[in-house]
Amino acid sequence: MSKPSSNGIAISIMAAAGEASTTAIAPLTALMLKAFFGLPLRALEGFINSIFQLMDVPLTSPSYSSISKRAQTVNVKYRLPSKGAVTHLVIDATGLKVFGEGEWKQRKHGKDKRRVWRKLHLAIDARTHEVIAAEMSLENVADNEVLPTLLNPLRRQLNQVSGDGAYDTRECHQLLLKKGSKATIPPRKNAGYWEEGHPRNDAVTALKSGNLAEWKRASGDHQRSLAETAMSRYKQLVSPKLSLRSYNGQVGEILAGVKVMNRVIGLGMPVRQPVS
Repeated sequence: MSKPSSNGIAISIMAAAGEASTTAIAPLTALMLKAFFGLPLRALEGFINSIFQLMDVPLTSPSYSSISKRAQTVNVKYRLPSKGAVTHLVIDATGLKVFGEGEWKQRKHGKDKRRVWRKLHLAIDARTHEVIAAEMSLENVADNEVLPTLLNPLRRQLNQVSGDGAYDTRECHQLLLKKGSKATIPPRKNAGYWEEGHPRNDAVTALKSGNLAEWKRASGDHQRSLAETAMSRYKQLVSPKLSLRSYNGQVGEILAGVKVMNRVIGLGMPVRQPVS
């Protein structure tokens, strides 16, 4: 996704941060500017001060250490205003590096230092592409374990929820059934039948008969690729790495990036038309 002009996005980010409480405006604005422009904390402090100078306002940026500390407690409200029921929600997770060698060095010379990652879990509205829910976890936490934390806070009707085989567990299916959502989750290769009449059995039958691709087309499972697109959008627009070292600070850093991504989506999405 191409980035809008720097002036326009900076104004939009400040307007979005202004929706928060007064005590959270400064750290939230700083984190959003950091996410979009990819600035380290020291450079971020100077960047904000230069904006104030251009605006000719008697304000001073918080220090870089203050931004780092406040990131651990700031409450980032990244969700856009509710637009009713979600027709199709797609979910997936991706890794964000904290520190460690790059992929090229590891491939050429092997791994000689411990690599640390965090997992970003996203729930995407397939129609609008906006992030409906986001969570961060340690790299050893399974995707299906985060699903309740991801979906339980939502108060919107979810008509259909799609995920990959990592969510093919009884707990995930029970959660979606409780929320009144149709679960579109392809079964794993060694999947067996559950109790008679369970909706998942249709997918298992398609798997065993070699018609899983047809089941995916009929059920709309192909929409799940939009979650991959959203994760790629986050890494290109924000960053595939985290710069803050405390876990709570990383949560604030990630959610500020999600808020920026939702804000950019709200400014406009590409309109695709077939070429005759």
